[in-house]
Amino acid sequence: MTVPLQSPQFADAREAADLAAFLGRLLHYDRAAAVRLQAGGGDALAVFGRPPSFEVLAIRTARLARPETLDVTVSAGELLESLDISGEGTGDRGGTLPAPVTGPPWTGVLPPRGPWREQVGLPRPDALRAALDTAVAEFRTRDEALPDELRTRAERDRIGREIWSRPVGGTDLPLRAVHAAQSLGFLRPDPDFPVSLLSAGGWLRLRTPFGSIALRRDPAGGLGGLGLTVGHG
Repeated sequence: MTVPLQSPQFADAREAADLAAFLGRLLHYDRAAAVRLQAGGGDALAVFGRPPSFEVLAIRTARLARPETLDVTVSAGELLESLDISGEGTGDRGGTLPAPVTGPPWTGVLPPRGPWREQVGLPRPDALRAALDTAVAEFRTRDEALPDELRTRAERDRIGREIWSRPVGGTDLPLRAVHAAQSLGFLRPDPDFPVSLLSAGGWLRLRTPFGSIALRRDPAGGLGGLGLTVGHG
């Protein structure tokens, strides 16, 4: 008989609600999404997901009520259903975690724990949002200009890859990472919103108070998709 894992107890209902919002956004892009959960004996739970449209890792943390040790991959949808966001479950753990699943390949390709070093050249948040707006407008214009014989999924994907792979400001960060941050609710419209770019080994990480977007540098020098080299959580 399989004994269900106990759900971590969050510091307050707001932590669970914020995590639920993150899971809901992941599921918008992939109804079968899985997430890897890690807690290393402290009071923080890290939740890793991979929205397929962006080819990046999304990382959301939540404060726990007490130190926990956990490392498991579960269904994002089942985890969302198990969360107690009412605050009524603060007396105990509020249910159980879903059964572990066999993780997709990306779950073994997590960013290192550090050390992370801040990188220069990242534009201000208002400039990041302006760049996103410009990119979306360009895609629509180029898409509408396609003749019928070229209006294919492959051609539209090619245009999208060209636009979203462009570097941001004076950095190596591709614009798709900023797009992912906005789409997942990590990037807010306040011009003074704190956003930073960090690097560790072969990884870059766009960090905001609401979550991070991480992706690995391509060995050839650029930034590509996630390969199958195992990293540390």
